[in-house]
Amino acid sequence: MNWLLQVLSVTLFNLRSLPQRAGSAMAAAVGIAGVVAVLTGVLSIREGFRGVMNNAGAKDVAIVLRTGSDNEMNSSLTRDEVKVVAEAPGIARVDSKPLASAELFVLVDRPKRSSGTDANVPLRGVEASALDVRGNVKITSGRRFESGRSEVIVGEGARAAFSGLELGSIFDLGQTKWEVVGTFTAGGGVAESEIWTDAAVLQPAYKRENTFQSVQARLESEDAFTEFKDALTSDPRLKVKVERLSEFFASQSKYLSDFITTLGVTIAALMAAGALFGALNTMYGAISARTREIATLRALGFGSGPVILSVLTESLLLALAGGAVGAGIAYVMFNGMRTSTMNWQTFSQVSFAFAVTPALLIQAVIWSAAIGLLGGLFPAIRAARLPIASGLRES
Repeated sequence: MNWLLQVLSVTLFNLRSLPQRAGSAMAAAVGIAGVVAVLTGVLSIREGFRGVMNNAGAKDVAIVLRTGSDNEMNSSLTRDEVKVVAEAPGIARVDSKPLASAELFVLVDRPKRSSGTDANVPLRGVEASALDVRGNVKITSGRRFESGRSEVIVGEGARAAFSGLELGSIFDLGQTKWEVVGTFTAGGGVAESEIWTDAAVLQPAYKRENTFQSVQARLESEDAFTEFKDALTSDPRLKVKVERLSEFFASQSKYLSDFITTLGVTIAALMAAGALFGALNTMYGAISARTREIATLRALGFGSGPVILSVLTESLLLALAGGAVGAGIAYVMFNGMRTSTMNWQTFSQVSFAFAVTPALLIQAVIWSAAIGLLGGLFPAIRAARLPIASGLRES
């Protein structure tokens, strides 16, 4: 108990002297706040992109691709193969009709609202059952496209990121004019970055009359996935791979997520080195200014342990204050901010919102705490080792 009282007494003594060192303390806190704000801001890009890809579909929705394909662009399925997939066991049915959608995936150029430069936007040809297969698609304005007509519905993410995709707009692709008749959401998933139309209309427009690239199917339940997958992969008429739709799109976010993580941590580490030196300078300055007081406390019987802990506590509190400010700045500036970036798997644009998640805020606290503890460690040891006699002679 006496030891804890010593720690508390010395810590309070140190904190009361902070106003006398306001300049250096503020500089250290601002440095740590900058580190946390940059790290949190960069990693919020990763979290936003990953969230969009992870929300692509429920676990009872599967996607079927050609064996060896790592994305829809590299896959090809014939109409006969699509029929075999639709007859597989495990697929949910409505009025005896399978909830399956044979789909095409092509890229079209549309100008970005932010820069006016063209970027690749996914144009997906789907069948009438596609909205029921996904289960999370909701028309937000207008209506569904009609089969057999050059009409499209646009995801809210694509509408916000690219010009010329507003309700009622008409745009040219090749020799065909396409009319936007509706907009939709998809539970925050990657489909909101796409344009949808009737696959039967898109096939001749891109000379793919008898082929598709994937089949997406709603299953009777999550547990039906194994039965569905085994039936297709063991069928000698097919050479296909089967994945849950959510897992398929989640895997496509890996490359960009890893790159952003590496970039963010590298930048933050470089900034953290500067903030660490700032914290060291602040705490060394604090020890130098209080040499006589520390020696007096030691002469009165205070141990070296309480002195070390008091310095570390001061440094930690200062770092946490800076980290809290930095996390707050990152949340206000970045959370919910919309942008688009390229999905390296398909070279198409994906629209998403930055996400400053609770996990990122916890990570920010850990970074600031680590900087504070490291910044206070060596000054704390120096304070504990100050010779009492020479310290008392300090003016």
